[in-house]
Amino acid sequence: MYHAKAYSAASATSPLAGTTIPRRDPTEHDIQIEILFCGICHSDLHSVRNDWSEFMPTVYPIVPGYEVVGRVTKVGSAVTKHKAGDLAAVGCLVDSDRTCLENFYPNQRLTFNSPDKHLGGVTYGGYSDSIVVDERFVLHVPSHLDLAGAAPLLCAGITTYSPKRRWGITKGKKVGVVGLGGLGHLAVKIAGALAAHVVTFTTSPNKKEDALRLGANEVVISRNADEMKKHASSFDFILDAASAEHDINP
Repeated sequence: MYHAKAYSAASATSPLAGTTIPRRDPTEHDIQIEILFCGICHSDLHSVRNDWSEFMPTVYPIVPGYEVVGRVTKVGSAVTKHKAGDLAAVGCLVDSDRTCLENFYPNQRLTFNSPDKHLGGVTYGGYSDSIVVDERFVLHVPSHLDLAGAAPLLCAGITTYSPKRRWGITKGKKVGVVGLGGLGHLAVKIAGALAAHVVTFTTSPNKKEDALRLGANEVVISRNADEMKKHASSFDFILDAASAEHDINP
């Protein structure tokens, strides 16, 4: 076991503060990573503030963060797909019992606030300078990527890419993206990269320029009934990334 620097919250009302946390020494299938960047997701804040207490109560102290990008510093004796010096990434899962699909609770082990079978207590996330993760949950990062920009792909990126892949979004498909926040702006970029015709829906006229810059072909101000009517029943796929309460029927 060794200790890593981290930022943690001691309670639902505490600010994040510097601390040290225990990390396990790598086992034969583990990879130790020096964390270079960690994205900030609103789920981190929800967990720190114990907003999900009904189904996932927070155990304090909590070290959030699960959009992790870094450099491999050590690998276990049985690791074959990674080596020291590689760029690597870790998302929201670090283990499972491998009896069913890993994204179904309770068989998953989250990057933070999940039972830690190695050290006891709970897992600590990426607001830290180091992490140790089973190789099955570590991804390669291409060396040409901007690492700071790559970190959010571990959550917002996969969240908005996965459904497009599932439903076969390709060139010529018409894709609607509702909202242009943390998820929405990546949804626009990814749909554009897949050569779809991308239409952004927003309530904010001042976001139109950003939407077009990010790859949208058209922008609809959803408060405008005429603009909405123009596009009625014309989409192959719509991804709703608006966090505010809204009527999905239109």
